[in-house]
Amino acid sequence: MERKFNKQPKLHIRRDDVVKVLSGDDKGKTGKILSVDLEKRRAIVEGLNMVTKHVKPTASNPQGGIEKKEAPIHISNLMLVDPKTGEATKTGRKRNEQGKLVRYSKKTGEVING
Repeated sequence: MERKFNKQPKLHIRRDDVVKVLSGDDKGKTGKILSVDLEKRRAIVEGLNMVTKHVKPTASNPQGGIEKKEAPIHISNLMLVDPKTGEATKTGRKRNEQGKLVRYSKKTGEVING
């Protein structure tokens, strides 16, 4: 009998984190994460990876037209920006004094809030 676990994957980034893009057209740019899709392992970053979308006229939008919106980026192409130094950094997890898991910057050792 096969067991299935409904465990959420642990990601190095969360919503409202500031991240740097490592590859793609927006390489080197930074932005704030608006949302994260856990199943597809993708994140939408504010103002990055913009795509044009043709919108059909509807009752709520009678004009229709072309709109620009953010497309998801795979999380392997994103790296967290250290709030202290402003540089991209790897993250680790450790337990704090209360026994709760917290993220920390591997470059500076500083605990990352969020």
